[in-house]
Amino acid sequence: MGATEIVFIFLVYLLLFGAKGIPSFARTMGGAVREFRNATDQIQREILSSTDGIKEEVDKVRKAADAADPFNSPPARPKPQASNSPDVASEDEVTDKPNS
Repeated sequence: MGATEIVFIFLVYLLLFGAKGIPSFARTMGGAVREFRNATDQIQREILSSTDGIKEEVDKVRKAADAADPFNSPPARPKPQASNSPDVASEDEVTDKPNS
């Protein structure tokens, strides 16, 4: 619930029940918000705890698959070859030349 919605509900309640009912309304709203947060926290904890076992099993299977597959290593990078052609200037040659 956004702040504008809460203010709107408060104003409607104030019009219907008057200023004497504000403390009970605030207690009721506070309790409802607290219960809602507790329920969402509990659901989140249950979801996370139920997925922990699945994550562990997936990790075990991945490790077993990696250990069983000798071709699973990343490919080797080719070494850069030095250029011996006279057409390509080295970095030192480019930086040593004065600007014309």
